[in-house]
Amino acid sequence: MSLALYGHPFSSYTQKVLIALYENDLPFEFRCIGPDTPQHVAEWLRRWPLAKFPLLLDGERQVLETSIIIEYLQLSHSGPVRLLPENPAAALDVRFLDRFFDLHVMSPVQHAVNGALTGVADKRKEGLEFAQAKLELAYAWLELHLAGRDWASGEAFTLADCAAAPSLFYADWTHRIGEAYPALRAYRARLLARPSFARAVEEARPYRGLFPLGAPDRD
Repeated sequence: MSLALYGHPFSSYTQKVLIALYENDLPFEFRCIGPDTPQHVAEWLRRWPLAKFPLLLDGERQVLETSIIIEYLQLSHSGPVRLLPENPAAALDVRFLDRFFDLHVMSPVQHAVNGALTGVADKRKEGLEFAQAKLELAYAWLELHLAGRDWASGEAFTLADCAAAPSLFYADWTHRIGEAYPALRAYRARLLARPSFARAVEEARPYRGLFPLGAPDRD
């Protein structure tokens, strides 16, 4: 096996794939994309000019997009933790939740981050207001959905939880998950305690100064 992952430890989508790799203790080489590793940047851009990460290499085969990467790992490098259920209907539910966290939690956070990165006060304000409104809707739905569940799709940790962990981590930094959402707050805490995500959080800790909205002194 010769797996290599191009990404950055502070990237939510890189963390999503790292969780899957750590869950099954898969050996891989991490190729960090940053100013100190121009060779990785050049190779990453050569392979994927759209300049999105992470990118997984398995030998010379490259796999893109986080959900596809995680499904590929299950197909080609399966381990004891099955992140997609065998049952097709159950797998469909997991895929829906995966998309929910990416599209309705992480995307609003990214909108707020992009607004802050402009350095323009009005755009920062607009980005935050947009994110807050969208995240409130997502939090309310998740509070109902998570009632009586340990993990996003039930008792088993899945692809959906790989997506949820970094999404809710940064969402809470962007717009605090309030006390009106006890099930969601407890779920986020369980994610933070999961060894695979706890490891990703620790690896990203040195980069917290990069968060343009200001990283809170918690987690």
